[in-house]
Amino acid sequence: MTTTPRKRLYTSLWIVLGILALTGAGCNKGGTDDSQAAGGPGAGGAPGAQKQPPVPVAVMAAATGPISSYYTATATLAAEREADILARVSGVVQKLACEEGDMVAQGDELLRIDNAEYQYRLEQAQAARGDFQSRYDRLTQMKEQELVSTEEYEKVINDLAAAKAAEGMAALNLSYTKVTAPFAGRVVARHVNEGQTVNVGTSLFMLSDFRPLLARVHVPSKEFNQLRPDQPVDLVLESSGTRLHGRIKLVSPTIDPSSGTIKVTVEINDYPEGVRAGDFAQVKIVTEQRKGSTLVPKIALVNDRGEQVLFVAQADTTVERRVVEVGFQDDLNAEIMKGLNTGERVVVKGQRSLKHGSPIKVVDDAAGQATEAKRPTGTGS
Repeated sequence: MTTTPRKRLYTSLWIVLGILALTGAGCNKGGTDDSQAAGGPGAGGAPGAQKQPPVPVAVMAAATGPISSYYTATATLAAEREADILARVSGVVQKLACEEGDMVAQGDELLRIDNAEYQYRLEQAQAARGDFQSRYDRLTQMKEQELVSTEEYEKVINDLAAAKAAEGMAALNLSYTKVTAPFAGRVVARHVNEGQTVNVGTSLFMLSDFRPLLARVHVPSKEFNQLRPDQPVDLVLESSGTRLHGRIKLVSPTIDPSSGTIKVTVEINDYPEGVRAGDFAQVKIVTEQRKGSTLVPKIALVNDRGEQVLFVAQADTTVERRVVEVGFQDDLNAEIMKGLNTGERVVVKGQRSLKHGSPIKVVDDAAGQATEAKRPTGTGS
């Protein structure tokens, strides 16, 4: 009875020792793998120890050139002159001499109203004037012989003057039956048809002169000292992106008290055929120009947590992250006030995946040396 428990005890101890031995062997095996993974003897090279591959980038050197700030506003293009042509006499439309879209010169016939009635009225007035003219001639001779009273003579003078005025009015009304263009332009609307009866004041045509086109914008009064007649202005059509160039034609001498702005009229003389009045345009007026600025392509800038950052190439192998101070900007360029020197090359493609010290491979060097920037264009600071 006493030997059996001892055998059971010995058996249990041997089992525990066996388990401990197996556990220790497993630990030693794991330790050997870790040392190999860390680059120890027998390791064949670990993936985690490989360097980051270089990032392919394009670079461009910072240039020196002029850049401007702009005041930007939206305006509607309008004709310089526009007129609603109204009937000045009543009657039946006898003839239409033009159609919508036609170009007309000053004095060209647009429409004719039946003039028979007005012709008769003129003849009647001419006859009346001739009668009074004859009476005046007779009384003038009698006046020299003192055979007519002063009152009678003065009356015939007045009657003749009234007859001449009536004749002139009749001739004027007759002339109104032929409607002509008051200025050269394009017929943009026709409101009547042949055979239609029109009255005085009836709208007949809308005539517009599109050479030049005008754009009227309201500029804050603080910019007043920066504006002058003939100052160049850039415009971009919202419908097509077409770029236009104009000049300041007029600057209002007064400030609108309700808005604190000054009305500026921009004149556009040259523009493509497809440009029309009524189109919306972004108007950009130069308010300040700086020369000799350090310029980089606008696309090189990265906004990183509120900071304007450039990545500057270092010996074509790595990049340096630079926080810079940006001045004026236009469509293509940005002015760098602090943080970069002319001639330093900045990354313009591939910069979004870079960090400070990232390895790079330059695949496109747009300008190895700083060059003089040709001209600023754009949308404003």
